[in-house]
Amino acid sequence: MRTLKYAILGLINREPLTGYDITKEFNEGLVNFWYAKHSQIYPELKKLTDEGLISYKTIIQGEKLEKKLYTITEDGKKDLKTWLVKDEPLEQTPKDIFRLKAYFCDEMDNETVLKQFFSQLDKRTEKLQNLEEYINKLSDIDDISSPKFGDYIVLKGAILREKSYIEWLEYCINKIENSKKNI
Repeated sequence: MRTLKYAILGLINREPLTGYDITKEFNEGLVNFWYAKHSQIYPELKKLTDEGLISYKTIIQGEKLEKKLYTITEDGKKDLKTWLVKDEPLEQTPKDIFRLKAYFCDEMDNETVLKQFFSQLDKRTEKLQNLEEYINKLSDIDDISSPKFGDYIVLKGAILREKSYIEWLEYCINKIENSKKNI
């Protein structure tokens, strides 16, 4: 399944966007749960255009810069709605390089293990602070028909995920500091 297809259709369904705007959305709004590179987005836009799910008009910005402004077609809206109501199976656990390293912590001395965990704790704490700053800009959204409602609830999930990760890191740090292992 081309999940990127539906992410792009969903964004364009909200409002007409350029390829640049779509890339920006992936780097700002969707980054907490989905990521796509610039090099993935533009080929997908071509496929969606070829499939008749989106169309575009060329607009001129400045004197010479041409941009494509994409809009969703009726077929694109139907395809998006069909995907939205489909019940998906649970996906595999996402890869987490840090947890993989933690799995093999018996190969490191306590000092190195603690250094790794504290570094991860610093990064996760900073990420949590950024998420909380972002959600404060949105405020509590109660209108489910607002595009910001989805942003809000997904961001809330990202905050809870980071808090849980931090709690796990703190638990592990405590266990490591009280461990009798010394290599």
